[in-house]
Amino acid sequence: MSERFDFTGDELAPAYRAAVDAIEAGDLVVLPTDTVYGIAADAFKADAVQRLLDAKGRGRDMPPPVLISVVESLDALATDVPEAGRKLCEKFWPGPLTVICHAQGSLMWDLGETLGTVALRVPDHENTRELLSRTGPLAVSSANKSGRTAALDVYDAEEQLGDSVAVYLDGDAVTGGETSTIVDITTDTPRVVRLGAITLAQLREVVPEVAADDEKPAEEKPADEKPADEKPTEAVAEASKEEPPKADEKPTDPDVRPADQGHDS
Repeated sequence: MSERFDFTGDELAPAYRAAVDAIEAGDLVVLPTDTVYGIAADAFKADAVQRLLDAKGRGRDMPPPVLISVVESLDALATDVPEAGRKLCEKFWPGPLTVICHAQGSLMWDLGETLGTVALRVPDHENTRELLSRTGPLAVSSANKSGRTAALDVYDAEEQLGDSVAVYLDGDAVTGGETSTIVDITTDTPRVVRLGAITLAQLREVVPEVAADDEKPAEEKPADEKPADEKPTEAVAEASKEEPPKADEKPTDPDVRPADQGHDS
């Protein structure tokens, strides 16, 4: 049986306690972020992550991104982070920036078919960051059934996900609603996989060499060579994959990983 808790104001102890208990038990929690509501699971419990995918009706080919509480956690979960990617994180976190990184190989987790990458984000939501500081990294995808519009309030999330979620945290309607911008930082030149709340111009104010998804960095196009037909790297291709919205719906799963990995929220 699901429980709903108020996640606003000053009396948050019951909400934090219930959410932490649920995460530790391997159950699912719905929480607000600065973009949309998300469905969360312990990133280090494979059965909990699978429960998240099952609740959404999504396969392992679209693994969820991971939310963290502070930018300092980046190096604990990712490796070989280039300086340009680090600058973007330091500028836009907390905020609607999801970065695709090489995952630390020593981590004991199973997020799905990640191809050795992980999508990370620090949400711009104070209460959710406090929860993350208590639970540790959470696998979080947008709170909706696959193919439906992401929930912007707890009631929509509850209607879609029902008793598959143990705890619903009601933080009122989110005011963001716009998807996070996804940037692949697995190479020295960051590449935009999906534009969202952060524009290309804003990214280039921090790192001028940021490439758009349909661009090829200048250093990779020698003047004496014709551009070769190239397939995107597997991680980037997976990161840009999203299910097409129905004709009468807005785009779904906005913060999706490679997906948004399928990496999202």
